[in-house]
Amino acid sequence: MPIRVFVTADTTADCTKASALIEGMEAQCLLADRGYNADAIVEKAKEMRMQVVIPSRKNRKERRKYDKHLYRHKHRVENAFLHLKRWRDIATRYAKNAASFVAAAQIRCIASWAKVS
Repeated sequence: MPIRVFVTADTTADCTKASALIEGMEAQCLLADRGYNADAIVEKAKEMRMQVVIPSRKNRKERRKYDKHLYRHKHRVENAFLHLKRWRDIATRYAKNAASFVAAAQIRCIASWAKVS
């Protein structure tokens, strides 16, 4: 389940906040899909001594190698979001302001960690 949440405005791309999300994290690898294959994100992860497990975008001239065996575990990240979206107020962003939305997401994460449905 997520351990850090950022709420962005409207149509802001997720990858613009990825560097801030991994700031200060201790992890062995950064596992993400092709959408996060930005040089800034990769450099930030390498600065933090993380193994980058992100496949290159199809239009990238120089393909970066990645551990395909590790990448197969990306479904766990997707499953975490599916569990959060089981609650309608999270899936539809029912909360009127960002603070209420983050609080609802945090409550749902705690419920998932505690195995409360």
